[in-house]
Amino acid sequence: MDKEQHRAAKARLVAQMQAGRSWQAAAATAGMQISQSTAYRLLQVVRIRGEAALQDGRHGHPSKLHGEARTFLEAYCREAPQTPSSVLQALLHERFALRVSVSQINRVRAALGVSNHPKSQEQGKKREEKKLLHSKQSGRKEQAASCYCLPLSRQICFLEWRRPSRHAY
Repeated sequence: MDKEQHRAAKARLVAQMQAGRSWQAAAATAGMQISQSTAYRLLQVVRIRGEAALQDGRHGHPSKLHGEARTFLEAYCREAPQTPSSVLQALLHERFALRVSVSQINRVRAALGVSNHPKSQEQGKKREEKKLLHSKQSGRKEQAASCYCLPLSRQICFLEWRRPSRHAY
């Protein structure tokens, strides 16, 4: 449904509800899938603001990565999946004169299923350290060991042991 068709359907819905029909019957006649609360909210706003309430005032931003640019991105990522998004950003700018953020490229890559991060790859040292620090056994913290490593020049690890609490969590 385009914007004008959607506005006309809203107008039919409101007119039928004002004529005394139930929201379900009005929605079915108008050809809309709408919840009860949304239908009555629309009716109330039309009573307050008039016909202007039927207009969808959202603007949105058109997608920059469509057509030939999106096809290029997908083909390039399928051929060389490990290519960093910053390199793709430069290629898109060079080839199509598009300025696209790296985060947008990453969203499109994820949607296309051509991300450059393998799913089995661990996300760095910090995640492993967190697992160590927050280890839990049987729902309670039991003698969790945390290791603080010094720079390579010292190569010593200190263990910090916690005794289980007598209080139930």
